[in-house]
Amino acid sequence: MNQNATFPVPDGHQLLSLLHRPPTVDTPEPWLLVLMHGVGSNEDDLFGLADFVPAPFHVLSLRAPFVLGPGSYAWFEFSIEADGSRRIDAAQEARSREAVVRTVQAARASLGVPPDRVVLGGFSQGGIMALSLLRTRPELLRGAMVMHSRLLPEVDAQEAAPEALAGKALWVSHGQQDGVIPLASGRAIRDWAAGRPLALRYEEFPGAHEIRLEELQAAMGWLDQLAG
Repeated sequence: MNQNATFPVPDGHQLLSLLHRPPTVDTPEPWLLVLMHGVGSNEDDLFGLADFVPAPFHVLSLRAPFVLGPGSYAWFEFSIEADGSRRIDAAQEARSREAVVRTVQAARASLGVPPDRVVLGGFSQGGIMALSLLRTRPELLRGAMVMHSRLLPEVDAQEAAPEALAGKALWVSHGQQDGVIPLASGRAIRDWAAGRPLALRYEEFPGAHEIRLEELQAAMGWLDQLAG
């Protein structure tokens, strides 16, 4: 595995810190899976899934830009209101999305992977980012892998026209006992996707706010089919 990889950026913008695992088979047309961790974690977290990712994929695990503490990062900060709703720092979220875009574009150029072989994925807040990028910048990717996440109403006004989502693939999974982001949030993504020309696969699994082996294996099977 390559760690602490860097990619050149023509415009001089700083990229997100990341870890890189190249494909484990020699392939003339590699894919790229970009993983984004949940709030309070870092790039080491989801990089632990790299051994499960299908062989034709480059795997990048990104570090969110906002520091919460030692080894603890976020894509955006948020507060929970008295009624249980969440208020996010929308400016931070927008900056994070742009940083992900720059990083993915630089990685694609360096690795020789076109947008139709790029999948953005994440868990919890990282999954929120992957879904928001599918919604707002669908031209940059083939699909999104969204695990235990939710729709951000803050990006509704920036969502691309439905026809821009035609042919894009979307994996959505959620824990039936998730007490951090309720199951209703996963079902809301499912219902949103049903009104758009996406190739959706939606799954619910026993468990809380975590990725258990059954869910991981199913998601990796979806990736394998997508790249097949």
